[in-house]
Amino acid sequence: MFDFLSDYNDPTLLGAFWMTVKLTLISGLGSLIWGTILAAMRVSPVPLMRGFGTAYVNIVRNIPLTVIIIFTSLGLADIFGVTMGASDFKIQGFRLAILGLVGYTAAFVCEAIRSGINTVPLGQAEAARAIGLTFSQTLRLIILPQAFRSVIGPLANVLIALTKNTTVAAAIGVAEAAYLMKEMIENEAQTVLIAAVFAFGFVVLTLPTGLFFGWLSKRLAVKR
Repeated sequence: MFDFLSDYNDPTLLGAFWMTVKLTLISGLGSLIWGTILAAMRVSPVPLMRGFGTAYVNIVRNIPLTVIIIFTSLGLADIFGVTMGASDFKIQGFRLAILGLVGYTAAFVCEAIRSGINTVPLGQAEAARAIGLTFSQTLRLIILPQAFRSVIGPLANVLIALTKNTTVAAAIGVAEAAYLMKEMIENEAQTVLIAAVFAFGFVVLTLPTGLFFGWLSKRLAVKR
């Protein structure tokens, strides 16, 4: 499905940063979906779901991302034979990196959304139950829309952190920016210049993101 997104044949600077952008966008979308589900679990009236959500977040947040990324490659792929539907090693590495990034980042997305849920007045949930709405309907129609508007800023910080965390994918051979920088430093003598170029590249990726979401947060702020 994502073969066209995982083109591994562009060893240029722009190609490496494009790989970083693809990792960020796909992992960001997956993290938002999984993180929202986890947040719903954490506020669920069902003890088993609350327990799973709490355990997942507390465990994953305290495991280094490098360990998770390497586990997806050595553990899932090499030991359990999980190929993510790809026969090509490079595409498989790309998809496994996304899986690891989603699993890790979703824990932080969950906590950001849960903090937004806590800002919604309790009386709104009680009123929703009084008119016969179920928990899922209350969450979907009343709570989450307001929660998302309250946490645009924190979610932007998570996305910026995710952009920088994509560099860990180099540990399993995904040719994003950090991977190319490592190769260039090994082959060239101008270490400081190379590092400065890649640092500037990440500033170009993250600074506009922070500015845009900062503006969006003010624009959509919930007036109470």
